[in-house]
Order: sequence, then structure tokens, then C-alpha cells
Amino acid sequence: MSSVEFNTLLIGNADFLKPFALNLTNDTEQAKDLYQETMFKALNNQEKYQEGTNIRAWLFTIMRNTFINTYRKKAKYGFTATDLLNSHNTSTSYTVTSELFVKDIRLAVYQLPQAFRTPLLLHYEGYKYNEIAGLLDEPIGTIKSRIFFARKLLKSQLPK
Repeated sequence: MSSVEFNTLLIGNADFLKPFALNLTNDTEQAKDLYQETMFKALNNQEKYQEGTNIRAWLFTIMRNTFINTYRKKAKYGFTATDLLNSHNTSTSYTVTSELFVKDIRLAVYQLPQAFRTPLLLHYEGYKYNEIAGLLDEPIGTIKSRIFFARKLLKSQLPK
């Protein structure tokens, strides 16, 4: 299937995702982000789509998995990489202490060398090692190593 055919199929079948995203997130802005992330992942993984497969089911699965991965990251860490990089945090659920901690992390992440920062942020957004390796055109061992060293550098830079 050509890219043009895939894009036409994708756009023609993506409208059902918007209400589903809103249903999952219960927030208009988060729903827009989830929809956009789903479309990005679908376009990025076009080669994984098998012609004849139900495109709506395929998109639904991508959206559901993206939502679940983001939820798990927030549950585990209290924030996601996107939260760290947003310059203005409007959430009222953060305390002053956690807000300062997030600012420290954001600063430390920005100070990482690009070679470490990019794989780390992709990993915390829910991408798997092999997906990151494909996106960055690097061996999977290199990606694992860079994420490991990025974590190590962050841990040494953050206040204890």
C-alpha cells in the first residue's frame, strides 16, 4: 500500500478516535494530545499495518495502548517526559515541593547531551527500545546504554 493510499485511509477513518480519546481522558486538551499522538504513531508505523486489516481496530489499539502507557508512567513517576518539558505547569495537583522537583528534573534533562536526552525522553513517553532504535537509526544496545547512562547522569545531578 502506498503512502498516499494509507494516508487517505487513515484520515478517512480517524474521526471516531476523537470522542474515544475524550472518553478515556475526560479532558479536552489531553484528548487532543492523545489523538495527535495516536495519529503520529500510526503514521510512524505505517509499515506495520497490513492491508485488509480493520484500520479502525488498529487505530483503536494504538490509542488505547498509548493511553495506558501514559497512565502507567504517571502512576509510577507522577509525571511524564511531556510534563517535564512543558514550561508552564497548570495542574493544581502539584504541591510547591513537587513543582520545584519537576523544575529540577526539567533543568537536568535539558542539560543532558542530546545523544542521551532524546532516547531517554522517547523511553519515558512509552516507546520500546526497538522502536527508539528504529526512530534514531541506532543499534538497540546503543539505545539501552544511552538510556542507562542518562538515568545515571540525572541521578547524579538531582538534589538528594
